[in-house]
Amino acid sequence: MIALIQRVTMARVQVAGRTVGEIGDGLLALIGVEQKDGAAQAARLLERVLDYRVFADAAGRMNRSLRDTAGGLLLVPQFTLLADTSSGNRPGFSRAAAPAQARALFEQLLGAARAAHAPVAAGEFGAHMALTLTNDGPVTFWLAVP
Repeated sequence: MIALIQRVTMARVQVAGRTVGEIGDGLLALIGVEQKDGAAQAARLLERVLDYRVFADAAGRMNRSLRDTAGGLLLVPQFTLLADTSSGNRPGFSRAAAPAQARALFEQLLGAARAAHAPVAAGEFGAHMALTLTNDGPVTFWLAVP
């Protein structure tokens, strides 16, 4: 499972012109699900997202996590994170989980996130989404759970 996390001062996701999720200061996490992923990977990825130290402490060092700051978390499913771009001019998605499996794991991740942290917002699985964000830093990290 993969999360591309971005530290943001605001992030919003819209579907067909309506806002379905929005946060202020916090993390936007784009989530990719691989074929081999299961419940263990979802749980570990959530732990990493919540505990990854990307927010400044009093000395200005990235030493605080989302849990420490009580910032918002916006989870957005994005299968294109699994694209194979190693050859040609068209991405392949053979590593990506089938939609039913990916939806189930994304929903599991979202439910666990809402149980462990607040506020949590989300995009809509399978929808064409428009994201608006202000990346703070910019700070962006790729987190993968094998």
